[in-house]
Amino acid sequence: MTATTTAPVATTPVRTTRQPSARLRAWATRAPLLPALVFMIVVTQLPFVATLVISFFDWNSLYPDARHFAGLDNYQEVLTDADLRQSVWTTVLLTVAVVLASLVLGLVLALLLDRRFKGRGVVRTLLIAPFLVVPVAAALLWKHVLYNPEYGLFNGLLHYVGGPQPDWISNTPLLAVEASLVWQWTPFMMLILLAGLQSRDHEQIEAARVDGASDWQIFRHLTLPHLRRYLELGALLGSIYIVQNFDAVFTITSGGLGTANLPYTVYQSFYQAHENGLASAAGVLVVIGSIIIATFALRVVSSLFREEVSRA
Repeated sequence: MTATTTAPVATTPVRTTRQPSARLRAWATRAPLLPALVFMIVVTQLPFVATLVISFFDWNSLYPDARHFAGLDNYQEVLTDADLRQSVWTTVLLTVAVVLASLVLGLVLALLLDRRFKGRGVVRTLLIAPFLVVPVAAALLWKHVLYNPEYGLFNGLLHYVGGPQPDWISNTPLLAVEASLVWQWTPFMMLILLAGLQSRDHEQIEAARVDGASDWQIFRHLTLPHLRRYLELGALLGSIYIVQNFDAVFTITSGGLGTANLPYTVYQSFYQAHENGLASAAGVLVVIGSIIIATFALRVVSSLFREEVSRA
């Protein structure tokens, strides 16, 4: 027998192209965002770190040589000083009053704008306009055009009906600041709640009407539970901005007559008393409070997104 042998087949090596790793692709995707990230860190985070460091020093700019490390003394003074405690209480009172009043008025206006009527687009634009006014301009408008005891609109209307001529800012200073802020922030609440109203399940509402439910029953059992997340979102976002409000207090009352909130107290400590350390400590507390509120706001927003995705 003869053995047969097979000649070996020559194989050519296959070139494999190396795919970029997932981490490299991720960095390539994020690279265009890096300049914006660096800019944000330089503009926002580095000043906050500097403020945090200064808050641990007893530092009066009029006596720079007497600067020394004070630990938590500035924070203790912020939390124990009577004037600063009063400014914290004023901030809480101002925030709660403005947010609640804006939510109630915004809900009423949103319910009205949710109905179809002639000229609804014009009315909606007019109602949104106060929110678009520059805060300082809005405060000046209320101080001089409305509140002025000599030529203000309020006293002018009271003059025609034979009413008194009060000095609104002197008699009711905190209420005067609150009214101007409610006027400016009600459109913001209205927009949020109007978006919530327009996302309702109209088939469910029609079914309730067929079953004989009244408008009040539909509002109480269907509309209000649906708007709960939107009410929470409006309250949280409004609180973030009102806690940090400075324009209205500075412009209308200059922080006098018991209207000095925490941001105005920070300004007063820094620019008038030149207490850099004390002002920095108060500012850090304001930022911490805002971050806490913002955390809850982000949770509410994420839950709203999850609900919308589940409906889709």
